[in-house]
Amino acid sequence: MTDIRELLEKYGAVRHGHFLLSSGLHSHQYFQCALVLQHPEATAELARRMVADLKPGPVDVVIGPAIGGIVLAYELARQLNARALFAEREEGRMKLRRGFELAPGERVLVTEDVVTTGGSAREVVELVREMGATPIGVVAIVDRSGGRVSFEVPFHALLVTKVSSYRPEYCPLCQEELPLVKPGSRETKPVQALQS
Repeated sequence: MTDIRELLEKYGAVRHGHFLLSSGLHSHQYFQCALVLQHPEATAELARRMVADLKPGPVDVVIGPAIGGIVLAYELARQLNARALFAEREEGRMKLRRGFELAPGERVLVTEDVVTTGGSAREVVELVREMGATPIGVVAIVDRSGGRVSFEVPFHALLVTKVSSYRPEYCPLCQEELPLVKPGSRETKPVQALQS
């Protein structure tokens, strides 16, 4: 079996530079998992490993936040014989749109490509609860927090790594005047810095 970091590097998904994360933090490293998820065989392997490691039991629905969780939710749902949904941000909140619904009591697995602060996945877990369904776990390809993020449900990431993230006003990369790249998919909001 290929090591997860090697797999990410094989597809050019580990980027180095000065990045604006979707959390609003800055970092010297960015994981562009879409470069891996464009390959069905690699996506299927990642999903197989997630299912084997978490052993979630019966799953009715797999849901991920748009955009990072969409492809992964679909492949996980395919392997688990479940429905695949995605949540979208509307007026600053995660919501189900496009006619998607959750039934009370459905067992829901939440997935995300990369977790830094866990904000988007946490919002989806709360959305699942608000709709009366049961969140049974969160899975991700990469946990950038070094294992510090929690969701009040079991959480498993295929790669756990500690990558420093900085509030913009304390960012050493900004102080070096390195060009800032915004590869993420949503508008940013101020957040507390993670300790290095």
